[in-house]
Amino acid sequence: MPAHTRRDLLRNTLATAAALATAPAAEAFAQPHAAKHPWPPHRRPSPAEIEANFARLDAARDLPVFRRDLFPNPVILDSIELLHYKKSWLCRVRSKDGAEGISISNAQQMASLWPIFMDRIAPFFLQEDARDLEKQLDLCMVYQSNYKATGMAMFVPLATLEFAILDLFGKLANKPIGLLIGDRITNPKINVYQANGERYITPEETIDHLQRDVAISHARAIKFKLGGRMSHVETPPDRSARLIPMVRKTFGDDMVISADSNGSYAPAEAIRIGKIMQEYNYAFYEEPVPFDDYDGLEQVADALQIPIALGEQEPSTWNFRHILAHNNVGIVQQDMFYFGGMVRCMKVARMAAVLGKQCIPHISSTGLGYVYMMHFVSAITNSGPYHEFKEFNNDLPYTCPTSTLRSDADGIITVPTGPGVGVTIDPDYIKKHEVMKVIKPANFKDAE
Repeated sequence: MPAHTRRDLLRNTLATAAALATAPAAEAFAQPHAAKHPWPPHRRPSPAEIEANFARLDAARDLPVFRRDLFPNPVILDSIELLHYKKSWLCRVRSKDGAEGISISNAQQMASLWPIFMDRIAPFFLQEDARDLEKQLDLCMVYQSNYKATGMAMFVPLATLEFAILDLFGKLANKPIGLLIGDRITNPKINVYQANGERYITPEETIDHLQRDVAISHARAIKFKLGGRMSHVETPPDRSARLIPMVRKTFGDDMVISADSNGSYAPAEAIRIGKIMQEYNYAFYEEPVPFDDYDGLEQVADALQIPIALGEQEPSTWNFRHILAHNNVGIVQQDMFYFGGMVRCMKVARMAAVLGKQCIPHISSTGLGYVYMMHFVSAITNSGPYHEFKEFNNDLPYTCPTSTLRSDADGIITVPTGPGVGVTIDPDYIKKHEVMKVIKPANFKDAE
């Protein structure tokens, strides 16, 4: 598709998203304290509206993401290497012309999943034209019936390789990654929200820790944990119902507050907790029921006005399509690693945009996890007003000349603008890693 045709189609299909900055829903998420119930009323769409939603979602999903038009000549991947040192897992790719890209994986998950990267993913991409990245991401799931392992097992290694390839292309084009997955940078700076990930502590301890961390990050939004994480057992008992009003009273009306239950509740209890959140003007309610309980999700969405956020655990573009078309979600939260990389995540963000929904991606990793998320957010049109900041791995020596990668006195982080990821890892640190080189099997064509 010619570049000008692609750009015109993208603009037309995502025209709805361009108005999000002034839409009532966007204002509500940005300023949830401004009124007693600031959210737009939830409405179950009719069958005809659902079918129309599906058509719009499909059109957005099917648009190309990777800016192949920037690269007129083949870029053949001559080597793919996985590098390991202590808890660190890096991926390094090189083209036949000598271009190089590097990524840092989700260390916790890659410690278990690295054989999948070596045996079932990387060989598929080796000696192929990396400009076909978008097509290869789909075909790789067919190779060796990889689709049978859909989910984190496939997607963390797949994302690790994709990030390295995007870094390579960014260096070739002298552009940040955001300009490889979008036509322009829409969010050069990102407002952070301060998250507290502790669950089994008292409400008082939770508030103390939030106050401590906000003093460092200067965040104007916060999020904390509810419930028992995919369990109906909460410790201390009734912690959530006590904590929700305490956080609002402690931080005042000007703080944007959200909470995450990680699928802790059955629908009835999720609704009870959600109504308390509404009473205290919370911005969004994350994963109120188990992530794969789509019937329970619909019950909760029908009963509440507060926007529902989810997607951290979701492995399927088709499932996102379903919940968006049925208006069961207000915010999508696909994870850069868990969902298989930026190309797949961009398809979901675009689907959400055409229905006026926001995208606030989840972060699953230290290392460079936050940097990948920032590049992604820089390129989407329906970004939420605040995004989670997680500290980097302090063992990672790096330099970034275009950003401090830390929030300033206003709780804002600048997205790196250098080529690729825009971050340089200390070469001496890289040399400490054991290098495992990928080899393409001789019977590759029959390996399926």
